Amino acid sequence: MGRTTLRHVHRGRYGIATIAAVALVAAGIVIAAPAEAAFSGTTLVNGRSGSCLDVRGATNAPGAAVQIAACTGAESQRFTTTAASEVRVTIGGVARCLDASGGGTGNGNAVIIWTCQGSGNQRWTHNANNSITNTKSGRCLDINASNPASGTSAVLWDCKNGGNGSQTWAPNGTPTPQPPPPPAGGFVVSEAQFNQMFPGRNPFYTYAGLVNAMTKFPQFATTGGATIQRQEAAAFLANADHETGGLVFITEINKSNDLCDETQSFGCPAGTFAYYGRGPIQLSWNFNYNAAGIALGQPLLTNPFLVEQNASIAWQTGLWYWMTQNGPGTMTAHNAMVNSRGFGETIRSINGSLECNGGNPAQVASRVAAYQRITAILGVTPGANLTC
Repeated sequence: MGRTTLRHVHRGRYGIATIAAVALVAAGIVIAAPAEAAFSGTTLVNGRSGSCLDVRGATNAPGAAVQIAACTGAESQRFTTTAASEVRVTIGGVARCLDASGGGTGNGNAVIIWTCQGSGNQRWTHNANNSITNTKSGRCLDINASNPASGTSAVLWDCKNGGNGSQTWAPNGTPTPQPPPPPAGGFVVSEAQFNQMFPGRNPFYTYAGLVNAMTKFPQFATTGGATIQRQEAAAFLANADHETGGLVFITEINKSNDLCDETQSFGCPAGTFAYYGRGPIQLSWNFNYNAAGIALGQPLLTNPFLVEQNASIAWQTGLWYWMTQNGPGTMTAHNAMVNSRGFGETIRSINGSLECNGGNPAQVASRVAAYQRITAILGVTPGANLTC
């Protein structure tokens, strides 16, 4: 598979063991920015309202508000990207740039036109899903309160993968790219795509086992629109890829750790060293085996070895953690994806205490690289907030 030696990192109280993947940062591999599409002299049609981005009053005065209005193709509605990542509009022969009013970065900050200066608040990225991200704030061009009425002001807001269309701006009204419908059977990942994602996987990790496990968690990869469903599936599989070295390892490499919390009333009936990491999210610790076993109707406290013997049970433990446990984060990984909080929040929920906030940027980069690779296979944008 061309992988370097993998190292196990003990995760502490939260009980999910990790296998560290290749240090991509050390190898000079960087996290890719969203694909940017240039446009020139075009209208930008808002996906929610069907109206066009417009300069209020068709004036070139610095500070003029930007809004949505009925599409007319007037010069106040024709925008051009530049090599400096500006979005310019030329009115009466005078070029102005889209700007975040006052250099502000918060949600609801007004978007205006201003004399072009090349500052961060005047730089924007037009993404493959037709959202437009402000460089300085990291927030997206949106319409105030998602109000589709003509005259609604343009503002900055947290990027939400299109924001119900209020954050998509299609040049010349070209349709916002949408992922294809789910394949027959309902799961947004086909078996062929699964095999493409994990060409060197251990035969233990079967596609059929994953699909079977999903019947226990019917909300997984079925919540929200097609984009969010694919992003959640990609996020789960990317984290599993990182934890298992590409679905190669079934169990934790180092099994000598005592992962028995003897303060728990149920104890460790399988032995104090029996609760090492197993499965796609490397479930560990006696209290996690107990809780997962109760939820899944399996005797995992007394027989944790079932997780390494039965593919469906292994996938079920991964989905149990994904769907129900906050871990060191503030929300479940499932909620992070369906509420468009971004892939970075799933890292926080799985191993945030060791990796996030600068704890281990190489591991974060590895997870993000896997996520970007898998979203590309699924034909969906990765969205915003990829790191933690």
